Amino acid sequence: MTGTALLDTLRAAVGAANVLTDAADQSGYLTDWRGRYTGRALAVVRPANTQEVAAVVRACAATRTAIVPQGGNTGLVGGATPDASGRAIVLSLRRMSAVRSVDAIDGTLIAEAGCTLAAVQAAADAAGRMFPLSLASEGSCTIGGNLSSNAGGVHVLRYGNARELCLGLEVVTASGEIWNGLAGLRKDNTGYDLRDLFIGAEGTLGVITAACVKLFPPPKARVVSLFALDDLDAALRLLARAQAAAGPALSAFEVFNALSLDLVLRHMPDNRAPFAEAHRQYALVELSDHESEAHGIALAEDIAGAAIEAGEARDAVIAQHLAQAQALWALRENISEAQAREGKNIKHDIAVPVSRVAEFVAATDALLAREHPGLRMVTFGHLGDGNLHYNVSPPLDAAGRPEPEAAFLARQDAIYRLVHDAVAARAGSISAEHGIGQLKRDELLRYKPAPALALMRAIKLALDPDDLMNPGKLLPRRPS
Repeated sequence: MTGTALLDTLRAAVGAANVLTDAADQSGYLTDWRGRYTGRALAVVRPANTQEVAAVVRACAATRTAIVPQGGNTGLVGGATPDASGRAIVLSLRRMSAVRSVDAIDGTLIAEAGCTLAAVQAAADAAGRMFPLSLASEGSCTIGGNLSSNAGGVHVLRYGNARELCLGLEVVTASGEIWNGLAGLRKDNTGYDLRDLFIGAEGTLGVITAACVKLFPPPKARVVSLFALDDLDAALRLLARAQAAAGPALSAFEVFNALSLDLVLRHMPDNRAPFAEAHRQYALVELSDHESEAHGIALAEDIAGAAIEAGEARDAVIAQHLAQAQALWALRENISEAQAREGKNIKHDIAVPVSRVAEFVAATDALLAREHPGLRMVTFGHLGDGNLHYNVSPPLDAAGRPEPEAAFLARQDAIYRLVHDAVAARAGSISAEHGIGQLKRDELLRYKPAPALALMRAIKLALDPDDLMNPGKLLPRRPS
């Protein structure tokens, strides 16, 4: 089958209007969210249902045409961007956006892969339930993408990451068959857990077309506090205190440093400084109280009072109503956008054991300062589960101008190596929630143990023998 014949087959499968070959029509699908990767595609194909996805995959398998699955295109590692060859298709799942069912008794919801995270949350809320996965991009990221990258977000401490929130999947395999595993059972001990193979696989083993996810009873109140601290050691002591006092009611424990807050206040003037004076470190704590708002606020006040008395915190503010809680969360959630407005940056999405976070940051900050003087560290993330976004902004000259972009990005490989070596030395991970994609593919080969890589390659070969599913992502593309 020629390229023209393949396009005709795809048009017959999904409709001519949903096979995009014009450069202008394709442009929004070919560049990643950060603007780091731009590829080319034979076509952008937009199926409306699982049967159409299967037909597209079968046509591509017959012609050995690579497929790059894409959800909301909000990823940070280039995992949904095609290469420069122009021979692959981008399989956009955005039209598959239905919530198929909600069962409040079973505590389950089935959504198609192109359904936005915000739409899943809204459907759960309408049924009197809660879907707790929460990300800054929830208005545009999709549940299929969340599962393909095993997204984490701010409530992993209480509810787990995307893998823990998923009960079942519907998947189109690399051969174009449909596997329906959407039963939503909590217990099913009948062999290999096929669901877990596809979660976190970044579309390299098959195409997730729908998911059955867990729902939870919503709390009576969500109480948000912000603490001013001296350092991350104090944050770890505060975390231990909050865990002991609140137990499972502690749903989020986020940290961010002084520069993170400075950037938010500078670039997003609708935000307001939470304290009269600046501090070196901040911790945002959320309690999910199932008794009452008054009970939750009283518990938050007890934690804050004890932390200040013990010298763990310098100051604290406790939101008294929803608008105040949203304003405190905005200081944390706007950090990535504020840093992007400041200019290009080098991102790290790392995890180390919680007990070693403070030591990791202090030691690695010192190494970077010695090897690359003047770098500005924007450190924030999910301290409760050991996941930090250890981001680097360029130095400023005497006039306050950042180092030229090309010169700064030329340091990227050296900075990655220094940071990732420090992570590996502490038994950590170079990717906690963003995935590997293109950005960290070679780094994975350096840090993943050889037996683990061999097992991953064996799984890839077994499920996608022709290497057509998102080739060149996560693992290097096999030689043709």
